[in-house]
Amino acid sequence: MPTVTLTRVRLNLAHPTVRRDLADYTALHRTVMRLMPDDLGPHPRQRAGALFRLERDDHQPLLLVQSCIPPDLTGLPDHYGSAEARDFTPVLSALTPGRPVRYRITANPSTRSRRRPGPGEKPLPKHGRVLALDDTAALDWWHRRAMEAGLHLHATTMEPKPFRRPRRGRPGPVHRLLQFDGTARITDPAALTDALLNGIGRAKSYGAGLLSLAPA
Repeated sequence: MPTVTLTRVRLNLAHPTVRRDLADYTALHRTVMRLMPDDLGPHPRQRAGALFRLERDDHQPLLLVQSCIPPDLTGLPDHYGSAEARDFTPVLSALTPGRPVRYRITANPSTRSRRRPGPGEKPLPKHGRVLALDDTAALDWWHRRAMEAGLHLHATTMEPKPFRRPRRGRPGPVHRLLQFDGTARITDPAALTDALLNGIGRAKSYGAGLLSLAPA
């Protein structure tokens, strides 16, 4: 089993880079990758197994970063925040069938459309167009993905999360983010381990996909 590290960064709102990152997930992704080595090739986030999520804890931003490479905390700007890293591997070793857990994930429930464009419409990208799902479809999406990830859901709440766009005048993607919280029972530890390590769904470079568990 690979060694996995979970880094918690309590952000300093007085820092200009923090304020920039909170307003732009593209910039936040770049800051997250400063924790990783430079020589990871053309797909550094995937190579590092890096997933992240932005949370507000008592109205103070908290950045969670999970990685399969030990982070270099000195890569963060000076006074960016208070950071601590801990070994996440024991959590993976403790996954057993039937164990009750609480979960949280910020996800990008979406589907890929390959519908042919109508008259006057722009041609589709090579691999189709990604479409955000409405609330009912998004909840169904999460139930399916959780089952595939080795979780039997007992209860779920769903909350929209803002997608921090690049500054006006700069092009960039826009993703619908939803936070799912609830309780579940582990049914397949191997599938759950894979989901924890690799994330769930799209938009992982924009703060989606990181699944967190805690004892129920």
